[in-house]
Amino acid sequence: MFEVDMEGVPQRASTGSLPGRGRVAELLREAHARYAPLRDGVVADYIPVLERADPDRFGLSLIGVDGAAEEVGDAADAFTIQSISKAFVFALVCEEIGHHAVHERVGVNNTGLPFNSVMALELNLGSPMNPMVNAGAIATTAMMPAPSHSARWDAILHGLSRFAGRELAVDTEVYESEMRTNTRNRAIARLLEGYGRLDEDPGTIVEMYTRQCALLVTAHDLAVMGATLADGGVNPVTGERVVAEEVARDTLTVLASCGMYERSGEWLFEIGLPAKSGVSGGIVAISPGKGALGAFSPPLDPAGNSVRGQRACAFLSRALGLNLFASGVTSRESTA
Repeated sequence: MFEVDMEGVPQRASTGSLPGRGRVAELLREAHARYAPLRDGVVADYIPVLERADPDRFGLSLIGVDGAAEEVGDAADAFTIQSISKAFVFALVCEEIGHHAVHERVGVNNTGLPFNSVMALELNLGSPMNPMVNAGAIATTAMMPAPSHSARWDAILHGLSRFAGRELAVDTEVYESEMRTNTRNRAIARLLEGYGRLDEDPGTIVEMYTRQCALLVTAHDLAVMGATLADGGVNPVTGERVVAEEVARDTLTVLASCGMYERSGEWLFEIGLPAKSGVSGGIVAISPGKGALGAFSPPLDPAGNSVRGQRACAFLSRALGLNLFASGVTSRESTA
């Protein structure tokens, strides 16, 4: 269970729009200064190349639905998107084939188990349960309609790049490192195939899923991608519609219930935002109609979520009035 210390931080109501840019910038700087000294958590070590990440790196970016950006720290530093890609590939697949088809094959309920659990599949007769765990993400990637493997990858890469508002590229070193160590994902894919939940070659799909996780992004990119969902599927920087409004809504709904794995309930209780994390230390947290926060800090808690990123999101959600469930202004302290 992660701790949230909001002493002296008033809760603003989740109504209206973001405060003025000067106030947003001030609060971002305060969040960064408040949590940069934290030394809790450890960098991911089950993917060898990620173990070399600098634990002191910490960046925050907040982008409104008007495209205005405020950033602090290492917001321009590149890292691999990892599991955060799951949310946006889910949106792209729903855009192509509709959410009913994805719901039927993948599901939308939290497993209550770790993101790479095999037991969750066995307990649920092969259903991945939701697209934010590895089994569900592998099944979702396989559902992207395309006439060939290369065309499927092109569709995923192009779609994620449209979310980010720029052309994304794969970190080859991370990709190759993950391909050498992703035996569990290959086992999950084989199990999905055995349950009739995967129509494509399991090895080919795991390779593609691994590649999508190795795309390089920044905290700024994550904020743009999240703000696209916050703005009903329209990228607020490029002005391009990436997905339909109902697809953005569906994606945010799944993120709210499943985006932070087995900690999703605690996250929603304390922070009140749809969000997704990745083992490189990224987090994207989204306030519909307002904007999105991209955070980056490599040290993780036992569930695989950035420690500093969580604290910063909690602080900014409260101070900026992002929490979806906050209906009034209070100075009551909240700790858990």
